[in-house]
Amino acid sequence: VQLQASGGGSVQAGESLRLPCAASISSRLFRLYTMNWYREAPGKQRELVASISTGSGGTTDYADSVKGRFTISRDNAKSTVYLQMNNPKPEDTAVYYCNLESPVAIWGQGTQVTVSS
Repeated sequence: VQLQASGGGSVQAGESLRLPCAASISSRLFRLYTMNWYREAPGKQRELVASISTGSGGTTDYADSVKGRFTISRDNAKSTVYLQMNNPKPEDTAVYYCNLESPVAIWGQGTQVTVSS
């Protein structure tokens, strides 16, 4: 399984960004897995940003630091998970990774997001 994250870039604080992550598996399999977005800022440990559980109306969960600003969603038909970043702040600057939650962790290659004030 491969995960391809994209959509990163350099934005001003408050300028929205959407990160898609496409999985190289069928939609039938994709819908069985919880999907996560993590981020890793320079000098900091990788942290969980958002999760969405299985099924078409997956339950979502967020880190306190992004609650109310970021939204995770999934399109099982496209085997894709999204992270909508609204009102990003400079402290959101990091490499963002998508993750397929399984006994053997599967990670995408990461996409850089830089937010300037």
